[in-house]
Amino acid sequence: MGTTQNPFLGSVPQKSLPGNYPLKLRDAIDRGLKFNLGLLLSGEGERQARGARLNTLSELLPNVTTRTTETVEQVNLAAFGLPSIPGVRPIVGPFGVFDARGFVTQRVVDLPAIFNLRARSENVNAARYTYQDGRELVVLVVGATYLQAIAGAARIEAIRAQLATAGALFRQANDMRKVGVSAGIDVQRTQVEMQSQQQRLLAAQNEFNKQKLALARTIGFPPGQQFELTDRIPFSASPQITLEDALARAYRTRSDIRSAEALLHAAENVKRSASGEALPSLKVNADYGVLGNNPGNSHGTFTTAAALEIPIFQGGKVHADVLQADALLQQRRAQLSDLRGRVDMEVRSAFLDLNSAAEQVAVAQSTVGLTQEQLTQARDRFAAGVADTIEVVQAQEAVATANENYIASVFGHNVAKLSLARAVGVAEKGSKEYLGDR
Repeated sequence: MGTTQNPFLGSVPQKSLPGNYPLKLRDAIDRGLKFNLGLLLSGEGERQARGARLNTLSELLPNVTTRTTETVEQVNLAAFGLPSIPGVRPIVGPFGVFDARGFVTQRVVDLPAIFNLRARSENVNAARYTYQDGRELVVLVVGATYLQAIAGAARIEAIRAQLATAGALFRQANDMRKVGVSAGIDVQRTQVEMQSQQQRLLAAQNEFNKQKLALARTIGFPPGQQFELTDRIPFSASPQITLEDALARAYRTRSDIRSAEALLHAAENVKRSASGEALPSLKVNADYGVLGNNPGNSHGTFTTAAALEIPIFQGGKVHADVLQADALLQQRRAQLSDLRGRVDMEVRSAFLDLNSAAEQVAVAQSTVGLTQEQLTQARDRFAAGVADTIEVVQAQEAVATANENYIASVFGHNVAKLSLARAVGVAEKGSKEYLGDR
């Protein structure tokens, strides 16, 4: 049984690009804003909303049609119950009838249709805001995927350095064993450590390749497209914005809040439309044309009629429609209230992640320096013959852990900044500023 994928993780693949394409973060985001599947579907949703509005508008505009007929008839008067008249043939005709006429129908007063039009207009606004919110989501998804991939590249570089260190230590231990100043188990320990780093490198390279595939899927790269990530976004200070300012800006600029408000207004108009079904409506019909035996002897004729329709009894339909519309209205209000709470949580969570990641980066950066110094001292002690390889291997593992923590904390800090930009509602316009990519 298949699973439904988030459309923002997919795209519509484009033509292959020549060579090993250099891909910057800004280029990846721009491609995502053009080819991401979730955004393309959201854009079609806006077109559907506009079509529905035009369809509703057509009910309030004049409906003009024309019709031209030319017929030849022969009539049996007896078939219509007319008695035979002496001297008059019971069969009349054949004779021709020509009629060219235009018809106009106009709703003059129709409150349900008016409120339905207003609801459709609000739905268009909601769809437009949803599309804008989709652009924010694309920036977050593509940006986070790109950041994850460059974090994977940083892991590969760190593991390669650790592998080089492990290889040098293995050769050093082997040389010392040959001259009798090191035991065979020391060589084995260093060889195990070297092979462990080789396994880590293979796993990191495989994960990095999969991260690039995931990135390619979100930005419309065709299958098999070769590309290289050219940006290396380092740690940079957090944006200068307070929690209170971020919350105020989010409530003011978030497109999903604007969309929910538009849907609420649409539901209010749907309820007004349902209530208006019990009110009278006024419609005008008119036609004008020429009528005769043939086009040459036709004469102008017209008809004008106004119809006032007053509902008397509709079997409870109005009450049922009002109940349904009111239920939808209450749902929209609850969803808007929940969305405001979710926006508040997203902003606060982004601030918590941002502050925590910044502190983790500082600690991890200090730890990397300490573990490197520890490894240097352990290698010196081993070379001097006052320590075995246990101490050196432990120091190597400490360096590996410290590097991983540093890479993860920098990645977490950058993603937290991008998440904050999304939570505030400025991801598309402010991603470069928030990431420090100037």
